[in-house]
Amino acid sequence: MTRRTVAHLALAFAALLFGATFVVIKEAVEILPPMSFVAWRFLLGAAVLLTVARPRGSLIWKHGLVAGASLLAGYALQTRGLASTSASNSGLITGLYVVFTPLIAAASFRRRPHPLTLAGAVLAFVGLALLTVEHGLTLRSGDLLTVGCAVAFAVHIVILSRFAPRHPIVAFTAVQLLVVSLGAMVLAVIEGFTVPGFDSLAALAATGLAVSAGAFLIQVWSQTVIGPSRTAVILALEPAFAAATAAVVLGERLATRGWLGAGLILLGIYVVVGFTPDDLPDAESVSAAH
Repeated sequence: MTRRTVAHLALAFAALLFGATFVVIKEAVEILPPMSFVAWRFLLGAAVLLTVARPRGSLIWKHGLVAGASLLAGYALQTRGLASTSASNSGLITGLYVVFTPLIAAASFRRRPHPLTLAGAVLAFVGLALLTVEHGLTLRSGDLLTVGCAVAFAVHIVILSRFAPRHPIVAFTAVQLLVVSLGAMVLAVIEGFTVPGFDSLAALAATGLAVSAGAFLIQVWSQTVIGPSRTAVILALEPAFAAATAAVVLGERLATRGWLGAGLILLGIYVVVGFTPDDLPDAESVSAAH
């Protein structure tokens, strides 16, 4: 297999990890406040990666701070938005990052987005809509915050494509996770910071190791190979994997529109991966960012 093929498959596996642990996270945040859970799971992931690779030099900390701040903003806005919107609205609006990413990448790298990239992103987003919205879409105050979450996640994907190739992948990922953890701890004080008990340790271990350390590490590496727009579309597999996990673990079943939505996500990925060039920044555009 080529390096690009490995990156595509690895990113799909990362989406599987992101989606498969949704059930675990949903149950865990009933025990721990959301930001406390985010703080502890990312701290665990950062600690594991820091034992493997130690960040060296000030530049990796500077870039890791920027990337980690955008990731933290996404989680914070999503969590705050959920307080005044529905889970289905949150899932759909968060999925807007699939559309935002190629647009932000095009502006950042000063390149016009490939028409098929936009077509694939729209297909994937329509699939997300069919998969996540069951009883219609009613806009609420928290929806605007969730739009901000989608923008933050899209910005994070684009930032990774600019900065990740300049640093050792494991160390750079560790810095980002540490930034998210420390920032989430500060935010957790507002909602009531909680130390995890025995009943939440399994969920923290699963998400901290498999997702925060494993899946994010895979995402960072994959983006150095295939670029931000492809990354965003492939990560749209996450809700499909979440639905599949819920079907196996909780006995939930997809309706016809859910299957159609999953099919459109796969079609969008096929269009982007099969017929569009990678959208990696060239050396000139990367150097212009620093």
